[in-house]
Amino acid sequence: MQSTKKIWDTGEIVAIKYLQKKWYIIKTSNFKFSRFWEIDIIAEKNWITIFFEVKYRVGTKFGLPEEAITKSKLRKSKRTIDYYCVKNNIDFEKIRFDVIAIVKNQTSYRLTHYKNISISL
Repeated sequence: MQSTKKIWDTGEIVAIKYLQKKWYIIKTSNFKFSRFWEIDIIAEKNWITIFFEVKYRVGTKFGLPEEAITKSKLRKSKRTIDYYCVKNNIDFEKIRFDVIAIVKNQTSYRLTHYKNISISL
């Protein structure tokens, strides 16, 4: 059985490969604001900074990965994004928040990219 960290790494690797094929420039991954607040991937495309939450599941026995995006997670993501933008002098008008949901099936992955998710809570 794979560890949780290793399974999560698989999801992040699949997401990064997908983003690179779509011409996103990966700036960083696993950006931490505090012990509990993290942005999975930060990328850039067309002069926009995009913050990605990656949710990965092996099968759907425990639900779809996107079902794990809660109000609490969105609040923490917003705080982390605000901190990153202030720290790196990024214009709040030139950012967005996306979710990548990945389900591993027997022999392949099903990836869904949700763009421009509202995090104004």
